[in-house]
Amino acid sequence: MKKPDFSGRELAKHLIMISLDALSESDWEIVKALPNFQRIIENGTYTASLKSVFPTHTYVVHTSIVTGVYPDKHGIIHNHQLQPFVPDEDQTWYWYRHEIKVPTLYDLAKKHHMVTAGLLWPVTGRSSIRYNMPELAAVKGENQAFKIIKNGSPLYCIGLELRLGRKRVSMSQPYLDDFTALCAADTIKRKKPNLMLVHLTDLDNTKHRYRIDAPEVGESLERLDRRTGEIIKAARDAGIYDDTAFILLGDHGQINVDYNVHLNNLLKDAGLIYEENGRLEWKAYLQTTGGNAYLHIRDNDKEVEREAIALLNQAMDTGRYGIEAIYDRADLDRLHAPKEINYVIEAKPGYHFHDDLHDQTVESYIEQGKKYATHGYSPEKPGYKCIFMAFGPGIRKGFDAGPIEMVDIAPTAARILGMDFYGCDGRVLTEIMDI
Repeated sequence: MKKPDFSGRELAKHLIMISLDALSESDWEIVKALPNFQRIIENGTYTASLKSVFPTHTYVVHTSIVTGVYPDKHGIIHNHQLQPFVPDEDQTWYWYRHEIKVPTLYDLAKKHHMVTAGLLWPVTGRSSIRYNMPELAAVKGENQAFKIIKNGSPLYCIGLELRLGRKRVSMSQPYLDDFTALCAADTIKRKKPNLMLVHLTDLDNTKHRYRIDAPEVGESLERLDRRTGEIIKAARDAGIYDDTAFILLGDHGQINVDYNVHLNNLLKDAGLIYEENGRLEWKAYLQTTGGNAYLHIRDNDKEVEREAIALLNQAMDTGRYGIEAIYDRADLDRLHAPKEINYVIEAKPGYHFHDDLHDQTVESYIEQGKKYATHGYSPEKPGYKCIFMAFGPGIRKGFDAGPIEMVDIAPTAARILGMDFYGCDGRVLTEIMDI
């Protein structure tokens, strides 16, 4: 195997990037008081003003993180492909690298003969990552373990299972993140990757379940701080700490939800969703991300589109359905939103949208006593920015980076490793570098 080619310009020979899913500005006061995060902030660069991409959906954002472009270019426009009337638990996702339309950071690292590793990073199934346990889910009777082995790095995944599987308490949170951190530490010590991508989802899960201001969120942040410390320690144990840079970041915020709105009920009442031969069919359909909804029109029928938009404007005017705005193509171009969509319905804070048809168009979580928060809204929502932290060789200490963009991460990561990224939408954050 050829030795890594860093062209003599790298800040660090190793970069470990940890996605702390849903780490956002609402967490900042807790984060900066936790021991490992506090040391990172004091000894590195930080900001609570990292702007995400539209929509703020996990797979969409993680693809922007590693490509440096917005969704209108990289092609991952949702967590799921469009699958009208299929229950959530049976839907396929954008799981595979071939669905991304542009180059990625890990592909570039491979071309530079670097060792790459990935743990549960979205949209990396069948990718070029050398040591890869991709994030995939079994649907319709599939076997979870076999699916991961088949679409990841088989020997690597089997090795992790044989060595560490007995230590995994459960596949649910918070135990899944404990296992992921354990696998990350093991990989760092055994493989010493030049680029490692790690996705931790405990915080996201906790916010969805309890709301963003619940005591359980603080407990989740404490667990993330501990896991971060374990991963950093692994770099020390591997003897690569002094040559390793770390990037930690959230991918989106979350917003507390009081009302669940089934907007497709309105399209069904208007005959744009209908039954035929015992099956549901559609002329117009709203595919939701939680905080917004894409309007899909079958066969690009402009008359149906006009009817659907008129109906949704009327619904917005009533104030009953939690519609904050209806974005047209001009709005979506400004937001770099997917080109395939002409209209997006944005939810007000306190509301979220769901695809399924329901006997109630607007469900009250307050009446149900249900706690919930979610994401998928526009990244321009107030109080919805993400947290970014970086430290290591060549990274400025105690520096507040101020407002930055999610698309800046990939070219900055490439520069840290001494690589020139392709002409993407983002920029190299040279201001965070002590060069």
